Amino acid sequence: MPDTKTAALLRSLLDELCAQLPKFDADTKINVASKLLEAVEQGRSSVDDLRAAGKKALRDPPTMWR
Repeated sequence: MPDTKTAALLRSLLDELCAQLPKFDADTKINVASKLLEAVEQGRSSVDDLRAAGKKALRDPPTMWR
């Protein structure tokens, strides 16, 4: 679980990255949030690294498990 400062940064980035999404597109927002958390778990904590991870999540939709 990220510390308070990191959690606030992640919330801010999530809001920024998903600002243009339709309100009902929760799946995409969840995917972006997940990728941001994965980036933090991998030790990437700079704003630029996290923003890049979030933008990549928006570009590359998740694949479906079969």
